[in-house]
Amino acid sequence: MDNAFLLSAALIFVAELGDKSQLMALAFATRYRFWPTMLGITLATLLVHAGSVAIGRIAAAALPVGPINIVAGLAYLAFAVWTIRGDELGAENEARARREGRWAVLAIGTAFFLAELGDKTMLATVTLATTNEPIGTWLGSTVGMVAADALAVGAGAVIARRVSPNAIKAFAAISFVIFGLLLIKEGLGQI
Repeated sequence: MDNAFLLSAALIFVAELGDKSQLMALAFATRYRFWPTMLGITLATLLVHAGSVAIGRIAAAALPVGPINIVAGLAYLAFAVWTIRGDELGAENEARARREGRWAVLAIGTAFFLAELGDKTMLATVTLATTNEPIGTWLGSTVGMVAADALAVGAGAVIARRVSPNAIKAFAAISFVIFGLLLIKEGLGQI
């Protein structure tokens, strides 16, 4: 479980850097207090990543390990391209982030849940779950995403002034390429 937790936390943290949900976290932080924002993000992430792990485990049980690793490696290479291409906060998600109301945690949680469906962090969690222990993958991916979003909420302005967005994207993309190539190599060795 330790390896799955650490790998998932690290990979999802990197994947979340510059992602649209991190941009949403920054937008929510301008409207709501830190703790309601983080609670909404955490609850949504726990739900989405639980479903992602379930999907990944079902795929792992149905398919042989070697081809899964090769497909996972190719997916990571695609995530690297996706990271370089970047994400933008669409008008619909930006409008959600600006809404006022007493139900901040529910509004934030719902917005994050919907934004994460089909997102690269969800797909990366599905991929991780095909080859790693499920509970560690679920908790690690949740911690990685929440930590990256907390970074956006708590220190977004400082980081934006000191670190170029291109440097952050490059670091994330390089990490995906390394993990992808390692998985492809491992998968080829299992065939």
